Amino acid sequence: MQTVSMLIGGERRHSSSGATFVRRNPLDGEIASVAPACTVDDARAAADAAARAFPEWAALGPGARRALLLKAAAALEAKHEQFVAAMAAETGASALWAGFNVHLAASGLVEAASLTTQIGGELIPSDVPGSLAMGVRQPAGVVLGIAPWNAPVILATRALALPLACGNTVVLKGSELCPVTHGLIVEALQEAGLPPGVVNFVTNAPEDAGAVVDALIAHPAVRRVNFTGSTRVGRIVAEACARHLKPSVLELGGKAPFVVLDDADIDAAVAAAAFGAFANSGQICMSTERIIVDASIADTFVTKLAAKAASLPLGDPRNGPVVLGSLIDMKAVERCNALIDDALAHGATLRCGGKADSTLFPATLLDHVTPAMRIYAEESFGPVKGIVRVDGEAAAIRCANDNAFGLSSAVFSRDVARAMRVAARIESGICHVNGPTVHDEAQMPFGGVKDSGFGHFGGKAGIAAFTDLRWITVQTAPRHYPF
Repeated sequence: MQTVSMLIGGERRHSSSGATFVRRNPLDGEIASVAPACTVDDARAAADAAARAFPEWAALGPGARRALLLKAAAALEAKHEQFVAAMAAETGASALWAGFNVHLAASGLVEAASLTTQIGGELIPSDVPGSLAMGVRQPAGVVLGIAPWNAPVILATRALALPLACGNTVVLKGSELCPVTHGLIVEALQEAGLPPGVVNFVTNAPEDAGAVVDALIAHPAVRRVNFTGSTRVGRIVAEACARHLKPSVLELGGKAPFVVLDDADIDAAVAAAAFGAFANSGQICMSTERIIVDASIADTFVTKLAAKAASLPLGDPRNGPVVLGSLIDMKAVERCNALIDDALAHGATLRCGGKADSTLFPATLLDHVTPAMRIYAEESFGPVKGIVRVDGEAAAIRCANDNAFGLSSAVFSRDVARAMRVAARIESGICHVNGPTVHDEAQMPFGGVKDSGFGHFGGKAGIAAFTDLRWITVQTAPRHYPF
């Protein structure tokens, strides 16, 4: 069992009420962590602290911010083993997935550090003689980051790295399902020497989440909100932001289509599909959710993919290396079991895996999926994947777009020009040609369309999201006025 404290204004804090909550390991129910159950007043205090720290941090030179973020990246990587243990205890994640989280999160801090000198502007030609007109980007203020449990190090770091690089201060609301994991990120930032109040961290009991988030969004110092999580909760966050006219970046659910055209390299497609579908037991927003394969090659592709999926090691990540660790809770198991039952009742064929009675859920493939089945449209967010057989390119595109989501996607074809034409017609914020749906790099414009949200993290797109664009003019010569 591990404990974690909140961080407000550079000071370690317990809840002002003294209340705590526990997170239990999803496999055996043992207490994994104990965290403060913050009050609304605690949340407001965190935003107040961030507001006090903002002027000095915003005025700090880009080189100084860069140096601190690079130190934070090194401090975060040094906690690799602590992250592996915390993620296994709190979320049942494999060491492979935890290590990937730490690596990519550290890369995110390094990339953010490199962008501190790239927050520029432009000179804009003016019709007024002698007017020097500029579009200038400047820090927005306090940024609220709300991070999930499924890729906890990557996504919580993403919630604060670029906002900090842009000169904003941050309040990070940790997930109720992995408070210690998120707390380790904040520890790394503290160890790097960030000034008090630049990063603040609060944790809340699950039943208090709504009140805490509402209070933070409503706080007058909070000028941006970024949220990664379910579409259902994302709508609630977006509605609250709209009431207070706060811009937000929302990265929500997905139903990533993986399109295998008739001329695809089948072995390459199998390898990518297995990775995209079953990394972290399918609990990734970009996870391959609908495998769309041309009927002419489907038998060969499905046979090879089923063999690959059936070979993936499944087990308790605390006992040794595995690919598939635990699902987050039994509700996820029940959801995946229900999807299997429904698909089989409507004519699907089980090619590998099957139902589970614990959070150790095997890699499962359902062939001959049709729109009559729930798994055709619903996000499984688990290791249960549907295969849809289609006739031709046009049918593959229609199937790929036949859902409410639009985050990631993939297209496999030996003809790259053809694959690019198909990719252009898929309704998603991200598309990878001859690569997996699960892929992320800190410098890329990461975001979705439709019910997968709006706005972008990463690179110059992220700078635009977390800064204000101001029009500033300097009159350098006498100006004529009509009166």
